[in-house]
Amino acid sequence: MFKTNESFTIIYTEKDGLLYPDLVLPEQSGEDIGRFGRMRRRYLKEHRKAYYSLLCMKLELNDHLREINRQAIEQIELITSQLAQAEGITEQLKARDQLGRVQAMNACKVTARNEKGIRPQPSAF
Repeated sequence: MFKTNESFTIIYTEKDGLLYPDLVLPEQSGEDIGRFGRMRRRYLKEHRKAYYSLLCMKLELNDHLREINRQAIEQIELITSQLAQAEGITEQLKARDQLGRVQAMNACKVTARNEKGIRPQPSAF
């Protein structure tokens, strides 16, 4: 065992005459990073490699990705509700023409995603 100071201790295991440090990563939450978090991770890996590496080393990547996902969903919901209000999509429309309201809300969601620069996902069919 090698002690550098009171707060940091490195424990070594000897194997075949060599000392190997026993390094263990702290537990991270298994919470899903979401669709927009995955998109952000891909962007960071491809275009911001240094920042991606820094987040990984500081064990802050998953928290960052979850926050990005939460913010993106929040913004899309806000834009969708604003578009629905501007288009006059109300609960009264739901009572009169439920299918028409669903179609109009779906159009608002697509528009909100397009305003955020999010490409629609290809369908499985």
